[in-house]
Amino acid sequence: MSSTKITPEEALAFHLNPMPGKLEIQATVPMSTQRDLSLAYSPGVAVPCESIAADPQAAYDYTAKGNMVAVISNGTAVLGLGNLGALASKPVMEGKAVLFKRFADINSVDIELDTEDPDEFCRAVRLMGPTFGGINLEDIKAPECFIIEQRLKEEMDIPVFHDDQHGTAVICAAGLINALHLSSKKIEEVKIVLNGAGAAGIACLELLKSMGAKQDNCIMCDTKGVIYQGRTEGMNQWKSAHAARTSLRTLEEAMNGADVFLGVSVKGAVTREMVASMADNPVIFAMANPDPEITPEEAHEVRLDAIVATGRSDYPNQVNNVLGFPYLFRGALDVNARAINDEMKIACARALAELAREDVPDEVAVAYGRKLSFGRDYIIPTPFDPRLIWRIPPAVAKAGMDTGVARRPIIDMEGYELSLKSRMDPTASILEGLHARARQAQAQMIFAEGDDIRVLRAAVAYQRSGLGKAIVVGRENEVKAKLDAAGLADAVRELRVINAANTDHLEGYKSFLYNRLQRRGFDATDVHRLAARDRHVFSALMLAHGHGDAMVTGATRKSAHVMEQINHVFDADSAHGAVGVTALLHKGRVVMIADTLVHEWPDEHDLANIAEGSAKVARSLGLEPRVAFVSFSTFGYPVSERAEKMHHAPQILEQRGVDFEFEGEMTVDVALNPEAAKAYPFSRLTGPANILVVPARHSASISVKLMQEMAGATVIGPILSGVSKPIQLCSTGATENDILNMAVLAAANVGK
Repeated sequence: MSSTKITPEEALAFHLNPMPGKLEIQATVPMSTQRDLSLAYSPGVAVPCESIAADPQAAYDYTAKGNMVAVISNGTAVLGLGNLGALASKPVMEGKAVLFKRFADINSVDIELDTEDPDEFCRAVRLMGPTFGGINLEDIKAPECFIIEQRLKEEMDIPVFHDDQHGTAVICAAGLINALHLSSKKIEEVKIVLNGAGAAGIACLELLKSMGAKQDNCIMCDTKGVIYQGRTEGMNQWKSAHAARTSLRTLEEAMNGADVFLGVSVKGAVTREMVASMADNPVIFAMANPDPEITPEEAHEVRLDAIVATGRSDYPNQVNNVLGFPYLFRGALDVNARAINDEMKIACARALAELAREDVPDEVAVAYGRKLSFGRDYIIPTPFDPRLIWRIPPAVAKAGMDTGVARRPIIDMEGYELSLKSRMDPTASILEGLHARARQAQAQMIFAEGDDIRVLRAAVAYQRSGLGKAIVVGRENEVKAKLDAAGLADAVRELRVINAANTDHLEGYKSFLYNRLQRRGFDATDVHRLAARDRHVFSALMLAHGHGDAMVTGATRKSAHVMEQINHVFDADSAHGAVGVTALLHKGRVVMIADTLVHEWPDEHDLANIAEGSAKVARSLGLEPRVAFVSFSTFGYPVSERAEKMHHAPQILEQRGVDFEFEGEMTVDVALNPEAAKAYPFSRLTGPANILVVPARHSASISVKLMQEMAGATVIGPILSGVSKPIQLCSTGATENDILNMAVLAAANVGK
């Protein structure tokens, strides 16, 4: 995976729009009527208050406490930026909070405490204990982080976890389990050298020792060299606990004959010579960020037998904390744990290690950009792996139960795993997979509307995200002026700007177009006007001639007009099998509605074609199609001439012998609601439909816009399928991000 270039302007815009920050609070109960308000607040709220007063554990039944984690910092060690203070750390803490939600469906809020006094900090956190089910400490400098975590663990009866220490340690341990397995070595026997005696380094060594590593086989180094028994310079009680009985004094000496190197220090701390001096099959975890102690390329120059991991996503074996903390807290919260102990951390590490040894699902390979299998370049699962949510928390929960810190043990572990599978929103994994496929394709993307700043921003983002080359259709001076005004002046040199005036291909385009349109009432003048002056036609001609790989347009003109122009160049109509499918993403569900773009009033044969085209799109998104032909009638009642074609379309699919589930005609509630569907046990659908084929384009438009406006559904599309080249259309109200997503769909060739 390639690195993404992000400019300061883009980063600030991301945090500014559509509203400042990255979090909001939503009610989970109805708040519409006076009765709702009376139940939510006074007088109804008195009943759960009295229940909790009588039994404090009832708070986990009647409040959000059991699924709420606080991300708390004082900003004394913000990322690699140092002591920026509490307020400046807020964007990082908000970011950590949204990661909890994204990866483990844990509600999280950020709290920034304006103090560097450990006593004040601990008192503030302890007093907030009743609010939360767990505390995630973040970006607190050493040695205060050790003092604060230890005191809060002793004083609070909920999990307190400093992720900078233990998050890195858990993922490091998972990778090391597998690296040693591949090297046929045992943790009790290997010589381990750690460079970097800060919070993460000390936590790594402590966890490995609790897993069996021997005290005197573990050599810890800091900027002054080896931490040995009897050393006095630059020492503290936490370093002293790991002082080894050894005559070694420098990192270079320690590395000689070492089996394992763990680095949480600085770029370049390890040389090729040091790696060359290590034992056979050395394990090197160079985890300094953003640049490792030694790169995998440098290490492999001198040792082809080395297993190398880093903290970076553009190298194999990324030690990424997001593989740990969300799932540790998920498991801990679900058993109402008093703490996250070593046994739970080790269970997390072992579960991650076991997962990496199993066959990798296709969607993970797609997201990662290559087929993965357990070995030297794949010892740690990737954050894309959908199995993490239902494999890691149960292991953590079981360890909590076995060690006595669980207050609410899980009785039905199989049911628990099923509940974890169902609680994750598939939206993120779908979009991640599409981005990965687009990044792999490296398509030259034609952005047809280069006079619109949203389109230009999307083009810049497309290129800087490593997705491919962006070609903008527009006038160079106008493009430059708009990018200058948007604070993206440096992007002008990166984009390729094309128009009819600066291309060598215009005459060839016109000849092609004239041959297509001469018997449709277009003369040479009409063709020149279309090719030279209409950006949609010009862009389509570029695509048709292979002067780009895919195209995105529609942000500045109505889709009907854009489709008309595109059809001058391509056969993008109903007669040639084109279909428009819109994906609605809402509350963890993906439902596709078709046809939203091409067919105005389809007959039963058209509807069957639409179902087949939609099934291709669904499979491109990683979904197994279940098609419902929807109407106001369910299986023939009430009888209506308008519903008749919806009744016949499934019969046509049956005759064709298609390889996906379909049923109809039916109302939308029968299609989507399992309870309503129970009244029709003969239905061929094995679960709720994820594709709704509607009677006409106006019903599709009404359905999509109603869901968007009233329910706040995320809309992707309409996705155009069934055209010979990848073309995607945005809506006129599209944001920069919407346009980028449509470009990604085009690059990923969805529906082909």
